[in-house]
Amino acid sequence: MSAFEEQPVSIKVQEGGMARFSCKITASPPAIITWEVNRTALPLAMNRIAMLSKGILQIYGITKKDAGNYRCIATNLFSRRKSIEATLTVLSATQEELLQKPVIVAPPQNTTTSVHQTVTLECMARGNPKPIVSWSRLDHKPIDVFNTRVVGNGNLVISDVKQLHAGVYVCRATTPGTRNYTVAMANVVVLAPPSFIERLESLTRPRAGTARFVCQAEGIPTPKITWLKNGRKIHSNGRIKMYSSKLVINQIIPEDDAVYQCMAENSQGSAMSRARLTVVMSEDRPSAPRNLRAETMSSSAIILSWERPLYNSEKVIAYSVHYMKAEGLNNEEYQVVIGNDTNHYIIDDLEPDSNYTFYIVAYMPMGASQMSDHVTQNTLEDVPLRAPEISLTSRSPTDVLISWLPIPLIFRRGKIILHRLSFRMSTESSIQVLELPGTTHDYFLEGLKPDSVYLVRIAAATKVGWGESSVWTSHKTPKASSIRAPRSPELRLDPLNCTTIAVRWQQDPEDTATIQGYKLYYKEEGQQESGPILLDVKDFDYNIGGLDPRRKYHVRLLAYNNMDEGYQADQTVSTPICVSIPDHMVPPPPPPHHLYAKANSSSSIYLYWGRPAFSSGQAINYTVRCNPVGLQNASLVLYLQTSEPHILVQDLEVNTKYEFAVRLHVDQLSSPWSPVVYHSTLPEAPSSPPVGVKVTLIEENTALVSWKPPEDLESAVTRYTLLYASRKDWAASGWQIMHRDGAITMALLENLSPGNLYLVKISASNEVGEGPFSDAVELAVQPKETVRSSIKSKQLNSVNSQDYFYHLDQKSITGIIVGVCIALTCILICVLILLYRSKARKATIAKIAQQGTNGMPHSTTLISHGTQESKTMEEIEENADSLIPTVQLNHYLDTKGGSDLVINGYGPIVKKHTKKKWLHFKCNAKDSMGHSKRKIVKSSCLYRPGTTILRGEDESPTSPGHPGTFQMRHSIAADTEHSGNSEESHETSDSGRYSHESTDEFHLCSVISTSPPTPNSFSVQECGKDPTISRNGKPPNVCS
Repeated sequence: MSAFEEQPVSIKVQEGGMARFSCKITASPPAIITWEVNRTALPLAMNRIAMLSKGILQIYGITKKDAGNYRCIATNLFSRRKSIEATLTVLSATQEELLQKPVIVAPPQNTTTSVHQTVTLECMARGNPKPIVSWSRLDHKPIDVFNTRVVGNGNLVISDVKQLHAGVYVCRATTPGTRNYTVAMANVVVLAPPSFIERLESLTRPRAGTARFVCQAEGIPTPKITWLKNGRKIHSNGRIKMYSSKLVINQIIPEDDAVYQCMAENSQGSAMSRARLTVVMSEDRPSAPRNLRAETMSSSAIILSWERPLYNSEKVIAYSVHYMKAEGLNNEEYQVVIGNDTNHYIIDDLEPDSNYTFYIVAYMPMGASQMSDHVTQNTLEDVPLRAPEISLTSRSPTDVLISWLPIPLIFRRGKIILHRLSFRMSTESSIQVLELPGTTHDYFLEGLKPDSVYLVRIAAATKVGWGESSVWTSHKTPKASSIRAPRSPELRLDPLNCTTIAVRWQQDPEDTATIQGYKLYYKEEGQQESGPILLDVKDFDYNIGGLDPRRKYHVRLLAYNNMDEGYQADQTVSTPICVSIPDHMVPPPPPPHHLYAKANSSSSIYLYWGRPAFSSGQAINYTVRCNPVGLQNASLVLYLQTSEPHILVQDLEVNTKYEFAVRLHVDQLSSPWSPVVYHSTLPEAPSSPPVGVKVTLIEENTALVSWKPPEDLESAVTRYTLLYASRKDWAASGWQIMHRDGAITMALLENLSPGNLYLVKISASNEVGEGPFSDAVELAVQPKETVRSSIKSKQLNSVNSQDYFYHLDQKSITGIIVGVCIALTCILICVLILLYRSKARKATIAKIAQQGTNGMPHSTTLISHGTQESKTMEEIEENADSLIPTVQLNHYLDTKGGSDLVINGYGPIVKKHTKKKWLHFKCNAKDSMGHSKRKIVKSSCLYRPGTTILRGEDESPTSPGHPGTFQMRHSIAADTEHSGNSEESHETSDSGRYSHESTDEFHLCSVISTSPPTPNSFSVQECGKDPTISRNGKPPNVCS
């Protein structure tokens, strides 16, 4: 029993008013609370007094006789505690009582309870006149009048709570005869164990088929569904899938033929539904054994009998008998193989008063049959295998409190119906015997002799008979003069394993005696006592190790001081059996699941995990393993013990990654370690402020603040906090706050008042917390006239300053430099590409020009004999097509559209004023003047010094086979517009071009005619000679 969580408080009440006291305590089993006034029991027959079950005392219509000291007393089977006293002072009532609206001074509280329990909803109201208290439900449903009653002046008590009682209850206090009222509400939550809405149904499926089991349960809180196969937990894989209320088995195999259980479990209990999946087998296997029966023979033996399989029974070579406990989870299944010459078998190693489930499987050389139907049978009870463990304490020199714990289930072997208590003085032989009910677990012996040794033993009985009595346990009553000695502590013994006992105790908080320490003694049954072990006054637990398994030990503990030894507490305990897993083939329990870690601070991490479903109702201890990741020294690994599914691991290194694993211990078995989880402790908050804080006035009322991050940071800064204030505001703690992101190291302070002195300080924060502030930096904001002149001088002086560039954000400057470098690189690449293209173009033009020169016919070739005139004329026309650009009458080509530029295979031909005389040809077609206006004479004059000029003239009408307009193709493919980039060309005043190669220059003039060329339209003239020769006898055209 722990100390009081809430104790009564002294109050003053006017006569005729009401008083309320309350106390609260936690105990196991729950304590019963009673009340005393002036250290005498409070009478319960008074209608003005109401004592509620949860430790509340209400007194109505206070009178002078009610004044006094009140206290509560909490009592259970093991201990008894008294609270402090509270004084009730009754004041005289005033003659004039003012009207007062109703007020609920003790409203009902939200309550969570289980079914079949009792719930008390308190509602205490005051007012003038006295208000009327009534109850209703918020959902307007009627209140169950058969299980509810009103206690006192308005407290609602609900007994035998059921699900229908859950809901919100409304307490209403109303002034009589008026509409003045007030309400208070409380929610009642009724916890309920799981119950099935839809149970499992047995299925028969062929091999490679699909089976679906559906199981739905309800309860408060919502139950958790667990799927089992033959009592063992099923794990999901690619073939078997589990959902919240469904189990799906795909691609069924023979091993899936089994009994499947759906376990619904919550804090209020569990429920199970099971069904059989039958897999249709092939014909080379026997059918299942039939008509399995079980009969109880004794407390440890059951006989099984069955009939042979209906099919292939003559091929059966053996039977396999399977059995396991029917109740509980994680039960081990046992198997016995027998021959085919029998159809009955006796199992004689069972536990008394236990339910077992059995089934049979038949075997052939080709395989096994399906399982037979399951049967369940209970073994008989037997006498207890062990006596209860007893504890002896004294509260005075003349009494002894004898208490004992229930016998463990595995040694009980039935229901305990009686306890036999025997005691005597060590100096006497006569024994006094008491028989107590099986539900009693303590007895108080009074009227004993002080300073005397008493021997006590106990035995337990089932309906079959009495078990063996415990050995005599001795206890010495205190001396009569030891009234002021320390009282006996509340002692508790728990075996941690087969060789260690945990001793825990708690001193009575009402004990006023001085305690210097504790003395601990222990001995094995029949052996000499060891001790004393001296313990500090602050110690409340101790582990006794190095003990033998399966032995009973007697432990006694007492407190002492400088005056005397206190009252001793005696208790016995037995060490369990050391279980060897390989010898007994007991599988270890599964490890804890869903292990999670969460960093609480820079030196602690909180761990929590899921408790395995099989462990309901079993005592479990956990071991937590903790070590930094990459630890080389195994001796530095930390192991922690706890009985709760969570723990706070402290004293860890800052910003360090740790690995954690958990294992559990139950029934002397240990599970494997859980999967390892990793988590890091948080870094510490910045230990130093930002450095290099500078404040610069950049405008009349604006300042720039810059700083650098704190030094030796272990984590990135997430935020900066900037405080600034004028000296006047600083004196009044009127700081203005500004926040900046952790990546920004500057800020602008705006709207500053001229003529003031400002203080600025900065702190850095990370995800853990905020660091210290920097030293305050002063900034003097001068009047406007002074500011303007100072800003100009500072700007001029700071251009070449290194700090100025630092304030411009070094990241921005780096980006500008990189951008300029990239731009220069792109420009250089473009220049190289243009140079390369220019050289390639020049080489192409020279090559084409050379080819054009070689392809041009000489005059001697053109003036061959007359039989080749037509052929020569066609060649000339083809050469003209390839060498002469298209030129129309009175129109000259210019790539820029502004000159009389003519282009041939050698490049552009322009008019050039030089000392050297050039011949300029004009081809006049006088002979064609008499023709129609549509006739256009086409002639071309090609000039080379010392060569013959061929002129072609077309006077014939347009023929269908020739185009109306004779066009000549360019012989140079290169774009003349780009020739301006040539290194060997120069611009002239008329935008023309000229070439430095003057040795083979020629002039070209063209006249366009609408008539196609004829053989007579060509004449040869040798320029530079007086005689003129013409084939047709006509005067030749003059080229000038």
